[in-house]
Amino acid sequence: MPVRQLPEQVVNRIAAGEVVERPASVVKELVENAIDAGASRIDVFTDGGGRRRIGITDDGSGMSHSDLALAVDRHATSKLDDEDLLHIRTLGFRGEALPSIGAVAKLGITTRHAGEPHAWSQSVEGGIKSAIMPAALGQGTRVEVSDLFYATPARLKFLKTDRTEAEAIREVVRRLAMARPDIAFTLAGEERAPVAWAAALPGASGRLTRLGDILGADFRGCAIEVRAERDGVVVEGFAAVPSLTRANALGQYLFVNGRPVRDKLIIGAVRAAYSDYLPRDRHPVVALFVTLDSAEVDANVHPAKTEVRFRNAGLVRALIVHALKEGLAREGKRTAANSDGAALASFRPSFAPRPGNWDWRRSPAYPVGPRPGFEGSAATAFAEPGQAAFDVGTPTADVRFEAQPSADLIDRPLGAARTQIHETYIVSQTRDGLIVVDQHAAHERIVYERLKASLARNGVQRQILLIPEIVELDEATIERLLARAEELASFGLAIESFGPGAVAVRETPSLLGKTNAGALLRDLAEHMEEWDEALPLERRLMHVAATMACHGSVRAGRRLKPEEMNALLREMEDTPNSGQCNHGRPTYVELKLSDIEKLFGRR
Repeated sequence: MPVRQLPEQVVNRIAAGEVVERPASVVKELVENAIDAGASRIDVFTDGGGRRRIGITDDGSGMSHSDLALAVDRHATSKLDDEDLLHIRTLGFRGEALPSIGAVAKLGITTRHAGEPHAWSQSVEGGIKSAIMPAALGQGTRVEVSDLFYATPARLKFLKTDRTEAEAIREVVRRLAMARPDIAFTLAGEERAPVAWAAALPGASGRLTRLGDILGADFRGCAIEVRAERDGVVVEGFAAVPSLTRANALGQYLFVNGRPVRDKLIIGAVRAAYSDYLPRDRHPVVALFVTLDSAEVDANVHPAKTEVRFRNAGLVRALIVHALKEGLAREGKRTAANSDGAALASFRPSFAPRPGNWDWRRSPAYPVGPRPGFEGSAATAFAEPGQAAFDVGTPTADVRFEAQPSADLIDRPLGAARTQIHETYIVSQTRDGLIVVDQHAAHERIVYERLKASLARNGVQRQILLIPEIVELDEATIERLLARAEELASFGLAIESFGPGAVAVRETPSLLGKTNAGALLRDLAEHMEEWDEALPLERRLMHVAATMACHGSVRAGRRLKPEEMNALLREMEDTPNSGQCNHGRPTYVELKLSDIEKLFGRR
């Protein structure tokens, strides 16, 4: 078959395959165009999951008659002043969106520029342009897309259900709305109820308001503001406290120069920052905004512009980790249980309705007569069965060890211990409320931080094996391990080659105790293949430290003396990150006196 030049319509449809993957791709491109046009309000309407109709209306600058004529041509854009692709300051720049959409759908554009006497309208169907006609529109641009993929019916087979496609559109608009809190967004469609996000005030407070509207009130109540800056790179945003987690990483959002992107960089950086707070199968909720010189980031690496490449990715990762760790350390004693009203909501009173066939003679308060040996005592006069509910048994701790706690203890952040209940929870009194502490979770964090400090101060203590352990592995795995032998040795694991297909383990970290060297090496090799660094061994040591802390801490069910309870509270105050254990569970819950008074109707 000879080589031939493809027709323009076929070229446009091929190009559309890269840009227009699904209805959500159309919405993304059109909303980005509206943002670049300086819109302060953007309305999005969809029907049939975007397959039947997509409508985007904005109040931006609009286009003139000549601009509209060029806008539907391939590689025609107003967003590049010259041929420099290293200083891209807009969301779009390729000039492919409108012609690609018009090649596979029915596209209608109505726009009005401030310098024009009226609006202009043009339509494109299957790549064929119509004449530009006068139209009526007050300001901005309205884009209508209908019958998506009618020109390429085969693409319709790969679309999912209308509800799934509508949810993908919703996620696109959510990300763009998070990136630009100064713009009002409205999302409507027959698939779900309309959603409106009003424009927020500039600054961190306005950004948190928009994030709370999208991610939920629980995030707003548990958000920690984070910020770091170095060498012209600024990382700022909000991260949820470790008690608020998700089962996947979909709650982690990254924005680079106002552009929503998906990058594995943030997943690894966030996991590293939260490694001391969360179990392996839980993921935090964060929204981070990276601002840097446009020449330091390449946005032209993905057809849909959903990925970027940093010139100095290590600096960006380090700043993300530093910002998150600094924020978490600053708010280390704050947990979701103490900041979002969850504890107060758990105390709401509830009353069971009285059954319709209730018989007062069967009431627990019905008198059954005096007991034998009645001596007229008032105490025995109330000996009906219902009074048995007040028989709580002997106290699990001496609640009268101190009639009035000292003022200096009351004024401490965690107050003065007053009692221990169920031999698990310490109740302390503060100046303006009370605190309930989980003694096991609290001491687990204390022991864990001690182990980490010892590890950093003295280095990894190693133990020499009396008889080296021989581990057989495949050759590729052995080569990967031996290539990092020096780094592994710095963490206390000494290995050397032992013939083909085997390595000899001569020293292991003493912190591991008696360990299965074969399983350890296989685990390390898997991590090295994924991350290509010795860090997983350090994480493994931290995991072991966490396990030792769990087993070496005060167990639930142990009765504590008053002095021990107060000592535990003082250690919590001096320990970083004591608001939650290393599994992410809260270590204490605080109730303010004002909240308690509300529960009893005193306020």
